[in-house]
Amino acid sequence: MARITLDFRGMNCPMPIMKTAMAFRKAAQGDQFEITCDDPGFEPDITAWCKETKNLPCDIKKQGKDIIASITKQ
Repeated sequence: MARITLDFRGMNCPMPIMKTAMAFRKAAQGDQFEITCDDPGFEPDITAWCKETKNLPCDIKKQGKDIIASITKQ
């Protein structure tokens, strides 16, 4: 089980979700991701993506302008 950190600050929709999907395709089941993004559209996008791909729980925190999503690949 790996811990993977992705930093998508400065990227706008749809790039953060596309890059997240690419990283998940390469990951093993149980890998843990921490994804940081500052695009305000990232929160609803990553929440919907987690539900669609069944990669739950999707824990989301906000730190200033940053949105940090913690996801485990199912």
